[in-house]
Amino acid sequence: MSGPGTRVRRRRKPGLPGVTAGETLLSWRKRKALQIHNALTSDPIDIDALRGAAVSEGGLLSQEIRRKVWPKLLNVNVFCLPPKPGAWVRSHRDYNQVEMDVRRSLRRFPAGMREAERAVLMARLVDVILYVLQSHPELHYYQGFHDIAVTLLLTAGPRLATAMLSTLSTHHLRDFMERTMDQTKHALDYLMPLIQRESDRLHDFLRRSEVGCIFALSWLITWYGHVLSDYHQVLRLYDFFLASHPLMPVYCAAQMVLMREPEVLRVDCDMPSVHQLLSNIPRDFPYETLISRTRSLFQTHPPHHVLASAALRTHKSISISSFDSLLASTSCQRPDFVLRRETAAGSQDGPRRSQNTLVKLAVWGLSASLGAAALAVTQSALEWGPELLLGLF
Repeated sequence: MSGPGTRVRRRRKPGLPGVTAGETLLSWRKRKALQIHNALTSDPIDIDALRGAAVSEGGLLSQEIRRKVWPKLLNVNVFCLPPKPGAWVRSHRDYNQVEMDVRRSLRRFPAGMREAERAVLMARLVDVILYVLQSHPELHYYQGFHDIAVTLLLTAGPRLATAMLSTLSTHHLRDFMERTMDQTKHALDYLMPLIQRESDRLHDFLRRSEVGCIFALSWLITWYGHVLSDYHQVLRLYDFFLASHPLMPVYCAAQMVLMREPEVLRVDCDMPSVHQLLSNIPRDFPYETLISRTRSLFQTHPPHHVLASAALRTHKSISISSFDSLLASTSCQRPDFVLRRETAAGSQDGPRRSQNTLVKLAVWGLSASLGAAALAVTQSALEWGPELLLGLF
């Protein structure tokens, strides 16, 4: 009972005496941010802790942290980045196709962005993609590759995005970049066996509907960037995939279908009905639950168990076979402050050149930080100034 003079107590979070729910959330974020900082400054870097942070609840928390952690997950040295691409990259055989795809990707840029700003970013995106393709002649462009590239660009700026995209292209995305779609089809072939291992009823329904796996193709080859309208949901999934096995997007697709089993079983058992339902991912889909259950699915049914099924026995994935080497390469990285000191000490052009290099790096770091923040949060032309400076280096 309450009345005049009654003291109103602030609601406390159950199980944590004296701590409000808001205070608990804040302290949880602070603790996680501190753990990530400690992992980044360890020598060598605690890559296992960074992967754990990326896949656990909340992911990497912010764009600032992502710009520090994503390169570490891919063993990218931020002090040894590719140069600004020159006009030579536009001689690539896929230039016209890349440019058309980029022009069709307007919705991937922040709403309200000025036309001039968007035009600069689109040109940068074309150059980032073409630089990677020119640098790796064995790679073949596919429609959807630009969706992954734009996520990296909006998060990290052009030079760092180029370096990360190059590593992803030769590892996680390698199967999609073959001359034919055969390897991509093989990756999709994991989908139905995974569903069958968890639900015979759902698997039988999907088989009778003849829906196949094509509904999940764009999910897989764009890491869901093409089908999700919420940029933060895309980033959360990228945290997860960058820290995981190359097949994790397939496991994620299987788990997404499993979580929608009641909906699927209510529609008509025919290809158009099931395809339409599965192709439209609900806007309020619980992504933290999806990630948690996908991790459990992967642990319960690892790829080598699924591979034993008859349809997959001959699958030889380049992405999977190169994953162990990527994991090994990430285990002995030095923290950025050590790399920065070594970069300065190793300059061959004297103290002045070394100092100028560090100034450039400092400006680049500030530019990338402010520019990515502007991309994600504001549409102010003033905040775009530093990002445009990136093109000078």
